[in-house]
Amino acid sequence: MIEDIIHDADKRMKKSLDNLKNELSKIRSGRAHPSLLEHVTVSYYGSDVPISQVASVSVLDARTLNVSVWDKGAYADVEKAILTSDLGLNPVSTGDSLKVPLPPLTEERRKELIKVVRSEVEHGRVAVRNIRRDANNHLKDLVKEKEISEDEQHRAEDRVQKITDASIDEIEKLLNTKEEELMEI
Repeated sequence: MIEDIIHDADKRMKKSLDNLKNELSKIRSGRAHPSLLEHVTVSYYGSDVPISQVASVSVLDARTLNVSVWDKGAYADVEKAILTSDLGLNPVSTGDSLKVPLPPLTEERRKELIKVVRSEVEHGRVAVRNIRRDANNHLKDLVKEKEISEDEQHRAEDRVQKITDASIDEIEKLLNTKEEELMEI
C-alpha cells in the first residue's frame, strides 16, 4: 500500500518532468531543431493536421530547417502554416522543399524567452510539489484509517521527499541548461 503510493508519486513526477522537457523543447533557442515546428498545424484537405503528417522536418545547418513536403498539393498550405505560426519564421521555397532560416535572437528576445522558461519551470516545480502533497495526504489517510502506523507514515514521507528533491534537482538542471542555450550567441 505504501509502496503503491510512493511508486505512483514517482511515476507522476517523472511524467511532469517529461512534460516540462517537452514544453522547454518548444522554446526556440537560436539553434535549428525539428521540434520547433512540432506544434505547427497544416490545413490539409479540410482538416488541421500536425506538420509531421504532411512533411518531414530536418536540420540543414545550425540555423536552417528543411521541410520536405510529401504531397506537392499541400506545399502552399505547409508554407502558409509556417508563416502564420507564432514562431516568426519566413520559409523560402526551393522548388521541392522549404528552407526555414532561423533569424538570430536579439538580446531583448533572449530575455523574454528566459522569462518564459522560468515560468514553465515554476509550473513544473508546482506540479511536483502538488504530487508530493497528494502522496502525503494519502499516507495521512492511511494513518487515520489505522492501516499504517505513524512511524511508517514518517518513513514513507521521507522517501516521498527524497523523490521530490531529486525531481526538483532535475528541474533546476533543465532550467540552467535552457538558460545557457538561450544566452549562447
